[in-house]
Amino acid sequence: MNYEERVRRKECSVERTVDVIGGKWTTLIVRELLRGTRRYGELRAALTGVSPKTLTDKLRELEEGGVLTRTVYPAVPPRVEYTLTPKGRALEGVIDAMHVWGERWT
Repeated sequence: MNYEERVRRKECSVERTVDVIGGKWTTLIVRELLRGTRRYGELRAALTGVSPKTLTDKLRELEEGGVLTRTVYPAVPPRVEYTLTPKGRALEGVIDAMHVWGERWT
């Protein structure tokens, strides 16, 4: 069963959303990409404490889920950029709401 099939099987829309963006690093990756296209190294620098494996895994999950696109440019060394899709950009309101809640309650 692929990623999309697993998410669609969930009955609750909140649970499906958490399946897509749940977890600290995934949410922070989306937050960074809301600021614009980023390269892997830029994301790694912005996300203090994330391991290279975790970042790579989370980027792959977001790409598989249609939240971001990965563009590889033919260069030496290869240049890779990550950009939110319209589906990913639609998470802006969710991230903004989390920001407001965090400012008020933490």
